[in-house]
Amino acid sequence: MAKKSNKSTVQTLSGIIKSCRDIMRKDKGMNGDADRLPMLTWIMFLKFLDDNEQLQEINARLAGEKYKPTIESPYRWKDWAMNINLTGDDLLAFVNNDKVTFADGRDRNGLFYYLRNLQSETGTERKDVIANVFRGVTNRMINGYLLRDVINKINEIHFANNEELNTLSHLYESILKEMRDASGDAGEFYTPRPVVKFMVEMLNPVIGETVLDPASGTGGFLVEAFEHLKQQALTIEHTKILQENSITGGEAKPLPYLLCQMNLLLHGLNYPNIDSGNSLRFPLKDIGDSERVDVILTNPPFGGEEEKGILNNFPEDKKTSETALLFLQLIMRKLKRKSIKQKGGRAAIVVPNGTLFADGVAAKIKKQLLEDFNLHTVVRLGEGVFAPYTDIPCNLLFFEQGTPTKEIWYYELLPPVGRKKYSKIRPIQAEEFAAVKEWWTNRSENENAWCVTVKDVFKEDRNANTLSINLDRKNPNRKGEFEYREPAELIASIAEKEKSVIKLIDELIKELEK
Repeated sequence: MAKKSNKSTVQTLSGIIKSCRDIMRKDKGMNGDADRLPMLTWIMFLKFLDDNEQLQEINARLAGEKYKPTIESPYRWKDWAMNINLTGDDLLAFVNNDKVTFADGRDRNGLFYYLRNLQSETGTERKDVIANVFRGVTNRMINGYLLRDVINKINEIHFANNEELNTLSHLYESILKEMRDASGDAGEFYTPRPVVKFMVEMLNPVIGETVLDPASGTGGFLVEAFEHLKQQALTIEHTKILQENSITGGEAKPLPYLLCQMNLLLHGLNYPNIDSGNSLRFPLKDIGDSERVDVILTNPPFGGEEEKGILNNFPEDKKTSETALLFLQLIMRKLKRKSIKQKGGRAAIVVPNGTLFADGVAAKIKKQLLEDFNLHTVVRLGEGVFAPYTDIPCNLLFFEQGTPTKEIWYYELLPPVGRKKYSKIRPIQAEEFAAVKEWWTNRSENENAWCVTVKDVFKEDRNANTLSINLDRKNPNRKGEFEYREPAELIASIAEKEKSVIKLIDELIKELEK
């Protein structure tokens, strides 16, 4: 008789995930995918950890070494989740309650209470990651029998199998995409995959460099950067560097923090280094060279407001309630400084149109950007790229530390011919970036690309104490239906046409009077 394989096909894994979601739909405590996805994630998270720790335990035994698991008995998955007799109200009590009476009659801490209070001596180990994750997690299922059914299904996934992990990571990403349609604020941390992939490819991080996303969301940029670096890890040493020193992030909201951790774990990063606090909580002046990084990729939140305590971390003349501008300052501070021994750090960030033309404090921040960094490229995205969350047109800024900006190249990426905007149903596609990728290394002006000098965007009147920096430059080369013309030119054209119409009417009246 043939031995049963532990491998699961795409169809099998997809079926397991679908079954779990169908079971959760029967639970009265669940309210749509905004509840179901976090539930599915924390359960898979614990199964993944236990599979991973069992593998490490075997390796340690083969090496003749002792192994101490991060999660100890009776809280390991194999202790409670594989105990099919633990179900119903008993299972709910074990998961939810601070204290619970076990079968042996002893009172112990409940599962979530135990996990939330894990702590290492250094404060930077896997125990601390788990504690941070579960401080932001709640069990929303109220039927312990349905919860048991979900756990039994997840137990069919084998996280120790690399092929299966790869398949599951892609399935998980498809679930994350579905969060766009979920209720709540899930949409604010989603960036279209083609945009993420383009930004990573253009910055091209290499082994040995550190990549940061200070507003990680579900980890889209970090996963893409990790996959990009993984292709370069051809030696054991490279793999070690990739696992230990390459990927860092920050995400303050509990749900996306949990999703980010799981996303990176599923893609093969053993110890995700994601800070669970607000990335803006440290005074800029206190961020030293040791905390600077080579590459920053991010789509920071915009349009929101930060508390007063956060604003006090920024220079007096650059305090603002606009989060995008606060993150821009943080990014400039966090990039490595250029020196004889090292090149300056580089960044690619998403910003709304308002950041480009805003004056006041925004102008002062942009002045620092242009004077201390080389803002070499602005990719202008078409309307609707971030639908359905916002129709506000956005831009991708690419800049490097070390030299001031002398000229800025713009590239306008418009929807395909016949469409005025992107939408949730018809989103931007990866192949639409092919032309800008080809142009990137051999630049010249064309219908989509143009160049402006820094003097063209920089207007300062020191006598009047005014500063204006307008990076919102329209495409001067675009013709046809969407051709851009300056307001003064349009007014003059309208006036000229009015004169022509009046002249024709006068001539017609004279002709009729004859």
